[in-house]
Amino acid sequence: MTNVTDTVPPDSPPVPRWALHRRLYDWVLSFAEHKQAVPALFLISFAESSFFPIPPDILLIPLCLGALRRALFFAFICSLASVLGGAAGYAIGMWGWEFVDQFFYRYVPGFSEAKFAKVEVWYGQWGWPLVFLAGFSPIPYKIFTIASGVLAMAFPQFLFASAVSRSARFFLVAILIAWFGQPLRVFIERHFNLLSLLFGLLLVGGFMALKMLH
Repeated sequence: MTNVTDTVPPDSPPVPRWALHRRLYDWVLSFAEHKQAVPALFLISFAESSFFPIPPDILLIPLCLGALRRALFFAFICSLASVLGGAAGYAIGMWGWEFVDQFFYRYVPGFSEAKFAKVEVWYGQWGWPLVFLAGFSPIPYKIFTIASGVLAMAFPQFLFASAVSRSARFFLVAILIAWFGQPLRVFIERHFNLLSLLFGLLLVGGFMALKMLH
């Protein structure tokens, strides 16, 4: 029998970044059928808030489909872990960024010096609503948790924006999946980034409108 590794040329090109990303995606999804699915959901949600590239929604959706009555519980675990992970990202930015910045720039998807410079400008204009938008939308939340610490955003504001946005995102996904089931899963997975970005913009727009009225 031919070994699979024998069919790969010794001088084959490196694996494309997307292939590695897809492997991580499949690895996260594999926990949906695992007995340790809930701890995995917690750890992935926590890690995604500071360095892990795969959003926890990938695991949250099949877990909600497999146990509809526990959908809100899964959303709570996801939200709690993500907020705690965001606080950890804030701590990294506040106290350890000068020691780990080059590691993040080189190895963590979404980070770059150019993006960080843009975030600093955005913070001066928007403040905590920017954290809210990142927490709900496909904008990399991890960049903003760490940037909030680096730029010394008031921690209560950061925590409030993170808790509201992360909970809104995950509970909305869980409730919709529990209500509509498999057909909605297909729709969400196909249009997830666009849907979450549009909804996040609407919510931030509402907050800004209220702020202007007052």
